[in-house]
Amino acid sequence: MLWFLLCTGLLVAGYFTYGKVIEKIFGPKPERQTPAHSLEDGVDFVPMSNKKVYLIQLLNIAGVGPIFGPILGALYGPVAMLWIVIGCIFAGAVHDYFSGMMSVRANGASVPTIVGEQLGNVAKHFMNGFAVLLLLLVGVVFVLSPAGLLSSLSDTSVGIWIAVIFAYYIIATIVPVDKIIGRLYPFFGALLIFMSVGLVIGLAVSDHTFYSQGLDFSNLHPTDLPLWPLLFITIACGAVSGFHATQSPLMARCMQNEKSGRFIFYGAMIGEGVIALIWCTLGLSFYESTDALNATLAAGGPSAVVHEVSTSLLGTVGGILAILGVIVLPITSGDTAFRSARLIIADFLKMPQQSMPKRLLIAIPMFIIGYLITNAEFGVIWRYFGWANQTTAMIMLWAAAAYLAREGKFHWICTVPAAFMTAVTFTYLANASIGFNLPMTTSTVFGLAMATLATVALLVKIKGPQVTPVVKLPD
Repeated sequence: MLWFLLCTGLLVAGYFTYGKVIEKIFGPKPERQTPAHSLEDGVDFVPMSNKKVYLIQLLNIAGVGPIFGPILGALYGPVAMLWIVIGCIFAGAVHDYFSGMMSVRANGASVPTIVGEQLGNVAKHFMNGFAVLLLLLVGVVFVLSPAGLLSSLSDTSVGIWIAVIFAYYIIATIVPVDKIIGRLYPFFGALLIFMSVGLVIGLAVSDHTFYSQGLDFSNLHPTDLPLWPLLFITIACGAVSGFHATQSPLMARCMQNEKSGRFIFYGAMIGEGVIALIWCTLGLSFYESTDALNATLAAGGPSAVVHEVSTSLLGTVGGILAILGVIVLPITSGDTAFRSARLIIADFLKMPQQSMPKRLLIAIPMFIIGYLITNAEFGVIWRYFGWANQTTAMIMLWAAAAYLAREGKFHWICTVPAAFMTAVTFTYLANASIGFNLPMTTSTVFGLAMATLATVALLVKIKGPQVTPVVKLPD
């Protein structure tokens, strides 16, 4: 229990210390008018209170990632909690802050535009396609996982729940942001907090021992899967996640003051890190060993772990409430994933979204493609999602590093995590069966070489003649 409390305390301390460092380096300007006011349209640009925007941001980014990922990461042992703390403070929250604040400075622009402003048109066009692909994968993952849980709680088939969730997604994607998301998500945020705290209390008063195998920081994975680079792909949400870069612009269009950025963007990521710590702790403590956890995962996947842990610790009623909280998480991220995809496509096509027919023109084909993807095997979708997610984070961090370098500010706060994530993603791509299936040593050398090359390219760009970006971010 002490280790869990220490990790949680470090996350909170990170918000008040390193978060302030990040904020000072960026330099928010409270006197600047934000896009929520300057571009208010009643659909996507809608001013909201800080509390509401924070809770929506937390729900947008906290899908099943900070639950399923840490559960799978718990197979590696307590070392997974170290990655959550370090990754969240120094990479994930930094990534989320800059993806949000750079969007605010760029009039609420989506991530491809932000990347293009800093890394050029080639990167922009690549991110247009890559971000939409990632968002479709996220949307599909966040349909299948809640549909499975809902099916386990009822006599209704998974297929029917998929159809119901997709129907909700269509509505939530095309209506103004304050009609459903702005009204219901703060309540769902409270449910999420209740669920998380309730499970920790339930574990504390139960017969289960915290970290039954002790604080062993060696690799405890029952099938000997390597820590590097798999742990950093497995635990994405809760540590660092590129999906968040697609979500932050949604709230950048609703935030009323730049000084709120640390609370909304950096703070929401810290909140997600706490959720990830809770579920990693549950995975480590509820089961006698990582072998026992792996057996449950093999039988029913992370959904089975959620169901078993929740009902055992909180009883039938409390367990159902906790499971509903876990169902709400992916659904509230899935709809905003499709909403983000709609906005990215609209930006690319230069198609204003004030009118309903134009929103439907983009949304309907997008949902048809998403439905077709649901027919693929969940495990395959999840692996591609994991790699695409971390690759998006890598690119966004490089864009933030380039922005800081161009502004003459301390870029290393973004360059170091960008280089690390470059090594992770390229090593994984080279080694994984969904990639090039190369030996681990060769893959690691390749990953480190790509990270070094990217870092050198940034440093050369800093020292070389400055190229005017496509759309200069205002001061």
